[in-house]
Amino acid sequence: MKFLYILSFTVLLSFLNLANSQELNSPNSELTMTFSLENDGTPTYELSYKNKEVIKPSHLGLELKDDEKSLLNDFNIIKTENSTFDDTWTPVWGEEKEIRNHYNELAVSLKQNETNRIVVIRFRLFNEGLGFRYEFPQQENLVYFVIKEEKSQFAMTGDHTAFWIPGDYDTQEYDYTESKLSEISTKFDEAVTSNASQQQFSKTGVQTALMMKTAEGLYINLHEAALINYACMHLNLDDENMVFESWLTPDVNGDKGYMQAPFNTPWRTIMVSDDARDILTSKITLNLNDPCKIEDTSWIKPVKYIGVWWEMITGKSSWAYTDELAAIQLGITDYSKVKPNKTHAANNTKVKRYIDFASEHGFDGVLVEGWNEGWEDWFGKSKDYVFDFVTPYPDFDVEDIHKYAKSKGVKMIMHHETSGSTRNYERHMDKAYQFMKDHGYDAVKSGYVGNILPRGEHHYSQWIVNHYQYAIEKAADYKVMVNAHEAVRPTGICRTYPNLIGNESARGTEFQAFGGSKSNHVTVLPFTRLIGGPMDYTPGIFEMDISKLNPNNNSHVNSTIANQLALYVTMYSPLQMAADLPEHYEQFMDAFQFIKDVAIDWDESLYLEAEPGYYITVARKEKGSNNWFIGNVNGNNSRTSNIKLNFLEKGKKYRATIYADAKDAHYKTNPQAYTIMTKKVTSKSKLSQVSVPGGGYAISIMEVK
Repeated sequence: MKFLYILSFTVLLSFLNLANSQELNSPNSELTMTFSLENDGTPTYELSYKNKEVIKPSHLGLELKDDEKSLLNDFNIIKTENSTFDDTWTPVWGEEKEIRNHYNELAVSLKQNETNRIVVIRFRLFNEGLGFRYEFPQQENLVYFVIKEEKSQFAMTGDHTAFWIPGDYDTQEYDYTESKLSEISTKFDEAVTSNASQQQFSKTGVQTALMMKTAEGLYINLHEAALINYACMHLNLDDENMVFESWLTPDVNGDKGYMQAPFNTPWRTIMVSDDARDILTSKITLNLNDPCKIEDTSWIKPVKYIGVWWEMITGKSSWAYTDELAAIQLGITDYSKVKPNKTHAANNTKVKRYIDFASEHGFDGVLVEGWNEGWEDWFGKSKDYVFDFVTPYPDFDVEDIHKYAKSKGVKMIMHHETSGSTRNYERHMDKAYQFMKDHGYDAVKSGYVGNILPRGEHHYSQWIVNHYQYAIEKAADYKVMVNAHEAVRPTGICRTYPNLIGNESARGTEFQAFGGSKSNHVTVLPFTRLIGGPMDYTPGIFEMDISKLNPNNNSHVNSTIANQLALYVTMYSPLQMAADLPEHYEQFMDAFQFIKDVAIDWDESLYLEAEPGYYITVARKEKGSNNWFIGNVNGNNSRTSNIKLNFLEKGKKYRATIYADAKDAHYKTNPQAYTIMTKKVTSKSKLSQVSVPGGGYAISIMEVK
């Protein structure tokens, strides 16, 4: 009888373990996720790749505010559901003509013993990684609740190398630091640089997408997808145990989220591979978002544009119309009675010069900043009624510019700087978008420079995230495309609302005029910021010495011309700006030809070489044609790039034009030195090309018919 008892007890234990442990494999079986409950009912998961541990056992749950019981433990599994999904969808624009969405899913329904509350944790395991989220179905015992902190853990297996920027509630405009995880706290202060609005929360806090590499050669990327009605997630590292934990952006009261069930959180994503290129090709972020909600998308089109912008960024010209007024009041200040400063860039003559240049060289649009009243005291004043988005300065004739641009076949791009005053923007939004449509503007660049109004809110808190979403959806009602700057980093929402054709949300080209960015910056961004969606990086700078535009600005653009050309391929975006002044392009028209030729929408994208922080080489096939474009960006050291052109169609002949660094080129000492070579190529061809520090190359490959 004793033997039978022991046997029965063993069977019971096995049954309990089976009930509290669930395994999920990726479609190719290379990834395995195991979910379990600890003895106290704490939800836990772990992840392995090719039998190598990637995420050690990590806790899941949410801490609630002013609640007797948080959603952290005391759970039982009441139901599990397994399913498989495999579908192919067509994006409105993108890196690929079609995207496959293939995953295995596990939904674990948990019931908390003490409260009878139900939480569902849904896991989706793709070949490239894992996504999971919390779901709160409609129920009596959990309706309204406030999140004190989300407690999702990501337990690392070692002291990995990471490419990180400081965790911050208000800005992502930092240079990336490469370091061991254990070094984040000691390098943190050095990694923080000044910004118009910023607030860090921890010396071990970092932002997503976080890119890492293990000593064993695994590449790991942590991010989030489908950020809707929720606070943006950062990561805080316990550097003694090497465990990251989610850290949400608080609101003015310090609360992390106001929830009402039924509700689903954003997805938390973990991408992993032993090949860095797989991180760049992954479409997990897009696939975890809802399908497109805009029925008619015919008005959403990729845009190549120039703009009256760089000369203001460099300090050559100004946004403001006059220097006489320390403060203005919209609708009261009479600009006809003030003296123009003669440095105001958004004037009829200058704008028409840009329109002419755009028309001559085949650009779709022209962006003009500083066209509207209010720039005299727009920054740093915590001013609510700061812009009305419809009233131009005296030297900018909206009607005349509209007619002139239309006659040249060019679309104007609107600029809406909000100065962080979200309430003011929302009060004017309908009128502003209608004004755009009345004057032929199909796209808007919005900005959120400075501290957020309402005061005390942050750029990435739940309320302000909801504002950005409101602006996107409202713009869709008016058939307006949105390029939001200083907004929350993208999380794949452009699948659902493809009128979101671009964001800034990272350290872009403008910082090259604010002291410069690291020469390898553009080899990191595709592994980090671009994981969530395209960036309006504003490439195409040909004059690297900023003092030639503004003698008082000694900044230097840490890039070669060849590197700048390559960005049009490596920094994927359906919104591409040629950011420099027309007169600088006219000095280098042979190099400018690549910017004119390069496509902005693609049928196929191949990542040929990649190592975060060191190099990226991408080949893309132009949508609807047989032409290919290749871009290579290089980091801090010279490197020889060797690629095969076996992706070209067999039996066809092509003409390759190679824009490369000259032998003596260098981002610091000789950035404008480049060579252009033309040669015949086929699918059997191989290319070997040297890229200098901060350099690269760009290649156009045109079919010879």
